Order: sequence, then structure tokens, then C-alpha cells
Amino acid sequence: MAVKRPLAFLLASTDHGTMIINRNDFRMVDANSGYGVGYEILTNSSFDQGEVDLVLMLLRKRLQHFGTGVVAVDCGANIGVHTIEWARLMTEWGRVVSFEAQERIFYALAGNIALNNCMNASAKNWAVGDRCGTIGVPEPNYLSPASFGSLELKKKAGNEFIGQNIDYANTREIPLISIDSLRFPRLDFLKIDVEGMEEEVLAGASATIGAMKPMMLVENIKSNAEALNAFFTRSGYATFPVGLNTLAIHRLDPTFGELEVRDGVLYMR
Repeated sequence: MAVKRPLAFLLASTDHGTMIINRNDFRMVDANSGYGVGYEILTNSSFDQGEVDLVLMLLRKRLQHFGTGVVAVDCGANIGVHTIEWARLMTEWGRVVSFEAQERIFYALAGNIALNNCMNASAKNWAVGDRCGTIGVPEPNYLSPASFGSLELKKKAGNEFIGQNIDYANTREIPLISIDSLRFPRLDFLKIDVEGMEEEVLAGASATIGAMKPMMLVENIKSNAEALNAFFTRSGYATFPVGLNTLAIHRLDPTFGELEVRDGVLYMR
């Protein structure tokens, strides 16, 4: 008799292209609402489309002001919504480098890059922090519902409950790298969505940020907002709230003079 093999990952036609998603990627808040990348895509056909559109606009600005060869880095890429959208936009004039720490999610990311023929995107099953070495990554049960993108790599008091209990004593070692260690000759955009490790990623990218002055979109809900803002101010950046994130634009970037906030909404002049 054949062994039952429940299907977690499936192929879906989405607004971002054909994508591999996990149908269990959700945590329900109540009977009518939930969250998770898979949940939003299966419910709306897209994930954070407003945020995606904002970044696409900013990448076009980097092309306008700095020319071809735009480089965008996606730290915490999940299944690759941003990666694919950026790569598609920057065909022939830019490239994307993506990092995802969860092995099974990384496989979906790599598959989505291939399915969407994003020849200008590359991905690594690496974590990003303030040093180079290794880090143990806990492994959820991907056959059971949870918001997998909300998984925190480090155990601490007050870890978010993502829909299932996480065993931090059972981890898989993967490379841990810093942005500075990669010695990018150019960096235009840096997205950091790493569930509480944002400060560490910025610390490990300080030399690159100082030299390249990339635009940055940094999630702030699990990190110290004051510490993040202090880093941005010290580095010469202006900041703008964007949902659960902070958008940071260097004051010497030509795009900074083209932005304004009216009634809490960011506009391009």
C-alpha cells in the first residue's frame, strides 16, 4: 500500500508570475483573517503589492540617476515575490542577489527564479548578520499551518508564535555571512526582513552602506526602532514609515529631493 504523502508546496498562477507556494503558509487571527505569504497570495493573488510597487519605483530611480548595472539585495527573500518582481523589471539593466535561511523555503525561492526565467537573479541558502560563520536554523513542520516567513532564527523571550511550536534545540547549520564580506562593487537597494536580526544585518553592512549609500527598506517590528533610527541618522539617511518597515534614503541621493510625505503618505514629486 502506498504511503500517504500530503502536499504542502504547489504551483499557482499569481500576479507575480507562476510561483511555488506552500498552501500551509498561514496563521489565522480569527475565522475570517490571517497572515502569511502563502495565505495572502492564495487570498489576493499577490503579496504586499503596494510595497512591491514602491520598490520598483525606487529601482527605476536608481537607473535614472546612476545608470545601468543596478544591484538590489533581498535579505529574507522567502519564496521570492520581491526577487522576481525586481529581476523582471531590471532585465538587461540590473541584477538581484537574494538570501533565504530556511532550506525548504529556499528551494521554492530557487524554483521561482527558474520558473520565471530570472536570469539576472541569484539566491543563496545563507543567513545574513554581523559576522561570518554558521548559524543553526530551526526547522518548522511545513506540512502543518504556520506563517513560515515569521520564523525567528534565534530563541529569545517573547518569540512570536507563528502557528506552531518551534524546537530551537533541533536546528540545521547553514552559512552566516555579512554584507560587507561580499565586497559588492555597487549596491543600490537593500531590503532587510529577517525577523529581529535587522540591527545585526545593518552592523555587518556598515562599510558597504557608508561607501555605496543604497536605498534601504528595513522591517522594524521585531527590532529596536530607536537603534535602527540612530543607525540611519548616523549614516546620513532620512527615514519614512512604510507599513511595517522603515524606508531609508541617503540625503545625498538625488531621489531624496524628489520625495515628500503628505498626510502620512509618501509621494514622488
